[in-house]
Amino acid sequence: MESAPLMSPLLPSRQPSAMSTKAIAAMLATVAGALVYVASSPRASRVADMFAGETIDMSHKRGQPTESFEGDLRLRCNETYITQTLDHFTAHHGTYEQRYFTCSEHWKSPNGPIFFYTGHESDAESFLKATGLMWENAAEFGALLVFAEHRYFGKSFPKIANASYIESLRWLSSEQALADYSVLVKHLKTTLHAEASPVISFGGSYAGMLSAWFRMKYPFVVDGAISSSAPLLAFKGQNPPVDPEAFSRITTFVGTPAAGSAANCVPNIRKAQQVIASWGATAEGRAKLTTALGLCSVPPSQDVAIEISDSLVSTYTELAEGNYPWPSDYFGDLPANPYRVACDHLKDDFANDEAALLAGFRASVGVATNSTGELRCVDWNSTYPIESENLWSYLACSELYMVINDQDGVRDFFRPSKQNETADAEQCLAKWGVELRPLWANTQYGGWDGIRAASNIVFSNGNFDPWGGYGVWESQSASVIAIAIDQGGHHLDLMFSNEADPQSVRDARELEKKEIRKWIDQKRNAPADSV
Repeated sequence: MESAPLMSPLLPSRQPSAMSTKAIAAMLATVAGALVYVASSPRASRVADMFAGETIDMSHKRGQPTESFEGDLRLRCNETYITQTLDHFTAHHGTYEQRYFTCSEHWKSPNGPIFFYTGHESDAESFLKATGLMWENAAEFGALLVFAEHRYFGKSFPKIANASYIESLRWLSSEQALADYSVLVKHLKTTLHAEASPVISFGGSYAGMLSAWFRMKYPFVVDGAISSSAPLLAFKGQNPPVDPEAFSRITTFVGTPAAGSAANCVPNIRKAQQVIASWGATAEGRAKLTTALGLCSVPPSQDVAIEISDSLVSTYTELAEGNYPWPSDYFGDLPANPYRVACDHLKDDFANDEAALLAGFRASVGVATNSTGELRCVDWNSTYPIESENLWSYLACSELYMVINDQDGVRDFFRPSKQNETADAEQCLAKWGVELRPLWANTQYGGWDGIRAASNIVFSNGNFDPWGGYGVWESQSASVIAIAIDQGGHHLDLMFSNEADPQSVRDARELEKKEIRKWIDQKRNAPADSV
């Protein structure tokens, strides 16, 4: 969506200039490492560009797993490729090689369940290493773990003869990816003689959307779905309509005392932006700003200074998504409760000391962008090759256009702006040569109507996750269940268990396990002719 991007990096309406955009992406890639889900957040896409209701009441406890998951988990799996049809919906005969991993050490063949991760906009190895919910329950259920790579990502990029890079993207879509997953499951069941094996899909963010859609579109293939932090309701055409400001408000909420952050944090983030705009108005001020923010070169204008400010503020979306209660490297190297740590740098009342305020702001943002302290300066004017661009923006243009980029500057700390669909449509055509389809996601997957008509899906969301503003928070039936995770960051429930986990996520995992067992039993007790 992760995002990345989300979930994913949506096409932002308010792009920084080419200078700052190609800026700081290369720098952030160097500083923070591979940002799987930073690049998967619409607002975080700006950061990556610049920096490279029913409430479930559960009281039972969950202990820590006894199995060790230290070391390289890839060594416990087999890397394999399957030849997939390039276009599942026409008579086109082109193919490509899709990568996937199978991890079978606990599988009770031939009819043990298959836990299937619906790969998202990332290398398959990243979610293989991070999806603890699958690993920690494999032994108890006797499950085969399968991590499928999404077409056009990782090592699953089609090689199209006599086609340009952009022309080759015509078969990149969520519906083609879901068809890939259906074919792969059928292939595995046939080759492993596992026709009776129940199949449970897992995913977070965009992968969480795919997991739910997999169950909704292919209920005869997948028997149940865990859909974590999935913004399925971020598309136009919903009733009630999408709240385009939810992402901004939740990002801001995590910086307030109600979420455990310093009281002065949000006010100081607002003040810092005002100071940057003020200093940016003059050449002398921009020179001071360069030193205060640790920029590699002086911004040439106030507009560029403000764009840099916008991108710096956008790093708080990464901190909100990755606000886990333990040190993590999923969004780069972050400490435990990173948003609170960042806010600690802005806890003081800086009064009229603007230089001290900007020093605190720089240190606060640095929790995300310079955790090692090794970054010499922020090179906002760097460039990077087209191959580094995230393909989520193509998906956003062609089918998955989300309405989440509004901010009012009152209920959030961002500079006021509105998502501009007209400008986005122009960018889609100019960059990718495709027409923007803002209603297609709701048309093909049904939005609320599709969710209410579904069965055997668990939707989980955390109140610290900006993507939660577009998730399912209320159970729709006895088999479409919503779980609210207090103090939960982006798909925290999918991560490996940790002693620092809040009780809310321990309970969520227990309920998810209960539903998985129910789905498996339903499959095994189904009439023989339905298997």
